[in-house]
Amino acid sequence: MAKPAGSLYRGREGMWSWVAHRVTGVLIFFFLFAHVLDTALVRVSPASYDSVIDTYKNPIVNLMEVGLVGAVLYHALNGLRVMLIDFWEKGTRYQSQMLYAVVAVWVVIMVPGFYFMMLHTLQSMFGSA
Repeated sequence: MAKPAGSLYRGREGMWSWVAHRVTGVLIFFFLFAHVLDTALVRVSPASYDSVIDTYKNPIVNLMEVGLVGAVLYHALNGLRVMLIDFWEKGTRYQSQMLYAVVAVWVVIMVPGFYFMMLHTLQSMFGSA
């Protein structure tokens, strides 16, 4: 019997969706942590809170917001997929196809979402269209 070549992880859909689910979950956690801290600042010093919020009004943070929405959307859609795998008797049989559906729905929502979320930033950078 031949020993399989390569690592234990072969990079198939299930492994990549697992990695993406964990990474998006960690990113969402860190956002929530930062959000709680900056929101709590309003009780300590409203002027400092306003200053922090003003620093968020730039194109880089706008792009990070789009990334956050993308992470939350993927995490939510993939979470539904995981529930189907767990509770639907045919879930494991169709897990790859469900992942492709998750990615397709994600793209269909995020492409126009990216445009509309970045519209104000794009207009300020390149002038009003």
